Amino acid sequence: MDIDSTLAYRPLWLCFRVSAPTFFGATSHWVYGYMLLLHSLVTVMFPLHLLLGQLLQGGPAEFFKNLTMSLSCAACSLKHIVQLWHLPQMMEIQTLLKQLDECVQSDEEKDYYRKTLQKSVNRITRCIYISYGIIYILFVPSVFMVLFAEPPELLYLAWLPFDWRRGSFRYALAISYQLVSILAAGVQGLTNDIFTPLTLCYVSGHMHLFGIRMSRLGFHQTPGIEIQQELKACFQDFKLIMRLHELTRETVSLVQLVQLVFCGTNLCIIVIYGLFYVEDIISMIYNVAYFAVVCVQLFPGCYFASVLAQECERLPNAIFSGNWYQQSAEYQRHVLIFTQLTLGLLKRPVMAGELIELNLNAFAATVKMAYSLFAVVVQAKNNNS
Repeated sequence: MDIDSTLAYRPLWLCFRVSAPTFFGATSHWVYGYMLLLHSLVTVMFPLHLLLGQLLQGGPAEFFKNLTMSLSCAACSLKHIVQLWHLPQMMEIQTLLKQLDECVQSDEEKDYYRKTLQKSVNRITRCIYISYGIIYILFVPSVFMVLFAEPPELLYLAWLPFDWRRGSFRYALAISYQLVSILAAGVQGLTNDIFTPLTLCYVSGHMHLFGIRMSRLGFHQTPGIEIQQELKACFQDFKLIMRLHELTRETVSLVQLVQLVFCGTNLCIIVIYGLFYVEDIISMIYNVAYFAVVCVQLFPGCYFASVLAQECERLPNAIFSGNWYQQSAEYQRHVLIFTQLTLGLLKRPVMAGELIELNLNAFAATVKMAYSLFAVVVQAKNNNS
């Protein structure tokens, strides 16, 4: 198997070619019109028309049912806008990964890449793709229930600039708009939820591979190449990793802040709606699956941010594991400087909005926040009973 860290990104770039074709060189007037229509109707207006629909709710059951989708779509649109803004940085990340792939030479590195790094990548992507597939499959019965309901209903009660109840054409227009927008939001959501954990996984993996190269320095001398040349090559690799680390921090920061806030709120709302207002088995199964999908959205990014932090901590030890003590004084001085540079990574952890350090503690705190909100709502409900 060839070493290719960009392969897993190809579905994401396909999605971005659909949502931002002008970034990839398309310049016709039709393309600009398509982008304006897509982002005005789906990215902006769809979550807005759902949020405005919250003002039309007739009872708490409908309120909590629709609030989950409203917040999910609003979060999805916000994250997608941030990602579109960072598309140049995301393209540079792909370029850096290609360059780091070329640095993987030894059998030990290739073995780690295939058996550890690539397997982790496959688990992430499969888990997220399957979770999205399950939630959309479970969404199909709800669609049919709405289509054959009497009197006619929308998938989610929302504000529309026309009375969709007056005539079959208006109803078909309204329901089609919601269906197409939900599918488009799913495509946007995939890019949001895959990019962060996938990139953090690759960054931590390449940092580990770099540590392997550093720990071998001085022990396995390449014929015809001086140890100083090998160290210089490692300096160049480290510059790539530093740039990759900084770009990753920049591109995932705001996306993960939105993710933490909205996922915590949604977990609370899903539990409230499922426990107090769901009356049929199909809706209960859908909400249980939706709860799991929200956790899948949040957990991988936090987990691989923790893995990346661990790899940053191990890097100085990997450098000192090399055969530096039998080298010249100049070489030892360079290794000492190198070690000091790697310590700088520990001072720049991956942050969510420069406010919250992204790791497993952030995931636990988000779940605790959801439980706290749930407890407050239950207490308020009991007081009103």
